[in-house]
Formats: sequence, structure tokens, C-alpha cells
Amino acid sequence: MGRWRWLLLAGLLALADARAAVDARDYDSFWLWSGVAPQPVLSRAKSLYILQGQVSESRRSPQRTVNFIAQGIAIPRLTRGEVWVVYRAHTLRWPESVYQQLLGQVKRWQQAGNPVVGIQIDFDARTRYLDEYAAFLRDLRQRLPAELRLSITGLMDWSSNADPAAIAQLKGVVDEVVVQTYQGRHSIPDYAAYLPRMNRLGVPFKIGLIQGGEWQAPGYLKGNEWFRGYVVFLQNP
Repeated sequence: MGRWRWLLLAGLLALADARAAVDARDYDSFWLWSGVAPQPVLSRAKSLYILQGQVSESRRSPQRTVNFIAQGIAIPRLTRGEVWVVYRAHTLRWPESVYQQLLGQVKRWQQAGNPVVGIQIDFDARTRYLDEYAAFLRDLRQRLPAELRLSITGLMDWSSNADPAAIAQLKGVVDEVVVQTYQGRHSIPDYAAYLPRMNRLGVPFKIGLIQGGEWQAPGYLKGNEWFRGYVVFLQNP
């Protein structure tokens, strides 16, 4: 009897592991980052978030000049689905030249016939500085062409620890927040503790998963009025 109990337990654990593993084939929205090889799942993607540059301060310059650095794949010719052009930001102090370069690049993507629906800013805004980030996003929103949407990545603790007034500033400015359940290349162990409070954001949100990471979808997400699905961060084996 003891042996059968162990076999049953092992089977249940194996099933739980299988359910928790993030298999990119089960999803249709993906981040494609610099240095990540294309995968077969991209052929049926409905939404692609494609890195195209980063904004960072130069450590070599005494004035700490802020530069736009192009990254990612060459401009393709995609004909279906949605494309979000993604920019990784290490600072929010952008000079006019950075805005011009960024918007010029997005325009070239559009001119190549790609179905660009918006841009996404990937910036790890600390919760206590969320109001400063909201001010930056309001300014960026005003600079974007009217047909483009604005997406941002978000940290899970925004829903728990951010000032409600700061959270409220995102409404009407961003079209979606993609909340990252991972750090680096691994899932955050206690991600489930933050999910029940996502309604506090008050804006449409998606859940960002890491390929090969852990995920167990809570049942209440399906009925959440703000939940819009998942985006999987692809990574090399």
C-alpha cells in the first residue's frame, strides 16, 4: 500500500509540474528580444512585442548624455497579427533627440507595411516613484501619433504597495500594462500572492510569463474585467 501511495504522489507531482510549466505552444503573444533565436511558435503569433532599442545614460560622458541605442532584429515585413515596438528604458530623462529617433524608427516600421499598433516601454519603475513615471508617460502619450497605443511593463508589487493616487494617474494614459511574473530568466516564486490585487490597477492588463517558467492560472482571472491574456517572453534553450 505504501508503494502505491508513493507512486500516486509522484504522478500527481509530475502532473502539477506539467501544468505549471510555461509552454510557448500554448500561447499566441510573445516578446522577441535581442539575441533570441526565432522559434516555430512565431509563425502563428497574434501579437508580437519586438525589442528595437534602449534608452540609457552614457557612463563615459561627464554630462551623462542620454542616448538611443538601436537593438533587435532588422525591420521585417510582417503581414498579419499585431506588432508592438518595444523600447527598454534605463532612464526617464529623454532629450528631444531620443524622441525623434524612437518615433522615426516606429514610422519606418509602419512604412515597411508592418501592422504596428503601438509601442511598449519596458522600464522597472519602483513603486515609490510611480508618480514620476506617470508624468513621463503622459508626455510620451501626447507625442505619439493618435493611431498608436501605449503599453508598459509593470511590476507585480504595484498592485499591493503603490499609492492609489499614483496608480490612478495611469488611467487614460496607457492602454495596457503587462505585469511581469518573472525576474531575469526565472519565475518569481510568490507571484500568486500578488495576482488577487491586480484590479487595483484599473487599466487593462496582461500577464507576462517566462518561457519554461512556472505558471498556474487562478480561476478568477477568467472573470476579471481588466484581464486581456498573456505575453510569453521567449528565450533560447
